[in-house]
Amino acid sequence: MPSKKKPVASTDGAGSVLSTMAGPSDPTPPSSLGTSNPVGDRLLEKTSAEKQLAAAMPSNPNKPSEYGQASATPLEGDHHKPSTHAATGSTSSEIASSDKVGSGTPPEGENPTVAPLDRVRVDPADRHLTTNQGVPIADNQHSLKIGLRGPTALEDFILREKIMHFDHERIPERVVHARGSAAHGFFEAYDDFSALTRAVPFAAKGKRTPVFVRFSTVAGERGSTDTARDVRGFAVKFYTEQGNWDLVGNNIPVFFIQDAIKFPDLVHAAKPEPHHAMPQAATAHDTFWDFAGLSPEIAHMLMWIMSDRAIPRSYRTMQGFGVHTFRLVNAQGESRFVKFHWNPLQGTHSLVWDEAVRISGADPDFHRRDLWEAIESGNFPEWELGVQIFTEEQAASFPFDILDATKIVPEELVPVTPIGRMVLNRNPDNFFAETEQVAFCTSHVVPGIDFSNDPLLQGRNFSYQDTQLTRLGGPNFHEIPINTPIVQIQNNQRDGFHRQAIARGRVNYEPNSLGGGVPYQAGSAGFTSFPEPIASVDKVRGNPELFAEHYGQARLFYQSQTAVEQEHIANAFRFELTRVQTPMVRERILALLANVDDGLVAKVAEGLGMDVPAPLPRVSNAPVPEYAPSPSLSLMARPGQTGVRTRRVAILVAPGMDGNAVRAMYDELLAAGAVPRLVGNMLGKVKTSAGDPLGVEVSLEAGPSVIYDAMIVPDGDQAVAALGRNAHAIDFVREQYRHCKPILVLGAGAGLLAKAMVPTALPDGSDDPGLLVDAPLASFIEALAGHRAFARETDPPLV
Repeated sequence: MPSKKKPVASTDGAGSVLSTMAGPSDPTPPSSLGTSNPVGDRLLEKTSAEKQLAAAMPSNPNKPSEYGQASATPLEGDHHKPSTHAATGSTSSEIASSDKVGSGTPPEGENPTVAPLDRVRVDPADRHLTTNQGVPIADNQHSLKIGLRGPTALEDFILREKIMHFDHERIPERVVHARGSAAHGFFEAYDDFSALTRAVPFAAKGKRTPVFVRFSTVAGERGSTDTARDVRGFAVKFYTEQGNWDLVGNNIPVFFIQDAIKFPDLVHAAKPEPHHAMPQAATAHDTFWDFAGLSPEIAHMLMWIMSDRAIPRSYRTMQGFGVHTFRLVNAQGESRFVKFHWNPLQGTHSLVWDEAVRISGADPDFHRRDLWEAIESGNFPEWELGVQIFTEEQAASFPFDILDATKIVPEELVPVTPIGRMVLNRNPDNFFAETEQVAFCTSHVVPGIDFSNDPLLQGRNFSYQDTQLTRLGGPNFHEIPINTPIVQIQNNQRDGFHRQAIARGRVNYEPNSLGGGVPYQAGSAGFTSFPEPIASVDKVRGNPELFAEHYGQARLFYQSQTAVEQEHIANAFRFELTRVQTPMVRERILALLANVDDGLVAKVAEGLGMDVPAPLPRVSNAPVPEYAPSPSLSLMARPGQTGVRTRRVAILVAPGMDGNAVRAMYDELLAAGAVPRLVGNMLGKVKTSAGDPLGVEVSLEAGPSVIYDAMIVPDGDQAVAALGRNAHAIDFVREQYRHCKPILVLGAGAGLLAKAMVPTALPDGSDDPGLLVDAPLASFIEALAGHRAFARETDPPLV
């Protein structure tokens, strides 16, 4: 049999394959380029496959679905799998390998920049120092000089690089929420809530979603104090299988204003006054209260921010709220309105104002330190996520507008349903790389979560995205490791400052045929906005009529507080308005309060030495809605479930104290989860009454009273006499008493109370539940779990 002849390789059009411009009209590719090498062979393979992809899409079959009613259901984009991975590459030379470009086998359908953060964690174990270009540094102690006493040489690139980086290590701080702290953790769903929403964090019982949570103050700058009277940010980034969802809320469920167009005015008024840049992180000045008195929609928010909510004991003892009304949308396209609530298992606890002011000097990092220490010790803070779910029909029956961010939905109208829990169990590795560079945006939502028409929310959707451009250096801030999702980022973006991803291929548009149609639109599997019907209306500037009612819920909040909390609100107004210099500004706020509660305005006016003015004219003539008091609005409604864990207890020690009793109490407090500290005049050893030494852990001046939750004075005549001669110790005892903290005194320790002129009974003569004399430690631990003994509080303080 004659042998078959091999087909003759066609080189027709080979020159066009080897060129980057023009080509023949015949789409048939050559079968040879005339010579053979691995890269050239891949070029031919790539070119042939590209032509096949283009031929597979003679037109865009989805185009008719983009118009009319058909557009309501987006289709998945038309796409075709190439015959070879080479077809979608940028270059046929990508098979070359090196320690820098990689293995020569490009990833397929993958964006490695979204891998876990371990990919960017750096550890210098057994490594020498280098420049930013990886050049080993021989001498990090001296700049390059012309002679030992001569001038420094300009050629010293190591010096110039080090100083240049140092000079540019600060980025613009956030305009608001500049001061913050953060942690990693997880959210776990209690059940399958897919009937409510297609959002994947709620798709199955026990499903866990990674989160990163940042807490913050609002008005202060990055270096301001943690314990200022302020709203606290409570922002949660969910890293879901459908992308990142940012629930960007606060520890207060309402806001100062109703429309985002007033946000610059609000912040300008609250920030330091522009002519002298004072005061820092405080609203106790004329411009804020001037704005407030001319903006009566602020009334409800003023009640919250003058309450103890604005001076939390810890980030761990704050509630969190989504503030706005959102939508939950299920797979069938059914929508319900939702309000989000975070409730701490640690309970809701606050500081008292005098204490907060003193902490600002003693430890301005008080909240940051508290969060870090709790997580480092394994006492992971936990919150329960609850939702208020209601329909459009229910919303229409409420005496307020659910699009008004100055209103809550009282729990008596719509109960809060728990749907999951959040645990924070890992501190960041690097504050700047994670806490400072994280970018939260209300517009970051996933399928199943949608927006309402709240005008404040709509403005935030723009602002929070826009602010990152300056703060983080450009539009690629999503590629900073802390901001990347855990799922693939596949889009047609290629450029911009600080681009990290290196995309293969020449296609950066959609639709396309040259890349096989990828990446293609996801269709109904992707995010689709709820098709809310819009009535025939005019384009206008204004607010709905229900937005005009400003006082009903302000009254609800105040009247739902305990007597102690009401007293604190009145005192906060007194403090803030006393610092105001313009009498008319004070009078206007009193007139506003006259619409809220007669008792409140009378107390504040008395504290300012003013008469109660006529009420501020109301914007609406409609009757003010009447609400029954809502106990859940009081901090006292949530004592917590974690007992005394992480509570700080000072044990005052001096030479001659009962060492055995001290050690026993110390160990028992540790076993209960508390954090005891031996506090003395100075560091070093003190001899106990038995002669054995105890080590002082912190001095009275370095660890003053305000950073502890409670105090113990052990027995020992000599020790108590020494403490009684120390003014720091006397002040320590007085402040513990004044701030209503639990106190345990044993034996001779009662003498220190007498020296500090601390009464052992309440002003009415009854027993002080927080002052225990010669009581068992178990009783003290019970009092410590109750946080404070407010029954002893007086205004002004007796001690």
